[in-house]
Amino acid sequence: MQRRHLIRGLAATVLPGAVRLAPAAADTEGEAHTLLREGGGGLVVAIRHALAPGTYDPPGFRVDVCSTQRNLSDEGRMQARGIGVWFREAGLAPSRVRASQWCRCLETARLAFGEVRPWPVLNSIAAGQGDASAQTAAAQTELARLAAANAPGFEVWVTHQANISALAQRPTRSGEGLLLRHDKGGAAVNVLASLRIG
Repeated sequence: MQRRHLIRGLAATVLPGAVRLAPAAADTEGEAHTLLREGGGGLVVAIRHALAPGTYDPPGFRVDVCSTQRNLSDEGRMQARGIGVWFREAGLAPSRVRASQWCRCLETARLAFGEVRPWPVLNSIAAGQGDASAQTAAAQTELARLAAANAPGFEVWVTHQANISALAQRPTRSGEGLLLRHDKGGAAVNVLASLRIG
């Protein structure tokens, strides 16, 4: 599978839901690498899980039983490994990797990065699952906490399309990541760049 290393800078726009796109912070792959290498300030890469064909999960699925869920395809597993290669080739290692408890997110994170910490805040909020308001607020609060603490390095959060859309007010493709950082001067989540790494 040919991996695409496309970084798209984002124009300055104010969006609803306390999200702001930063002024073209990463117009090139090199600039995105620099942001990640410098880290600090609570930088987070929110990644949508790799390719898992289908829509939603079957009725009666269980979070703790992978066979009842929609899972990664062979292409998705290759895509997840490719995400890990992208980071390693750039010499980038996250300080922590957190993921939804859904198997497709945990598998994406493990194939890409090895160790992962399940975090229920990142669990799917699609199709009425979970508590969308509470989980999105918790993710925003954690971004603000990391920014206030000036947390070194960067974290990776592997989650679902619906969760990223709620947090960042924009859709993502399978394996796509968004560079996020909370605005310490306000209540906004800054989307610094889109990383098409899978």
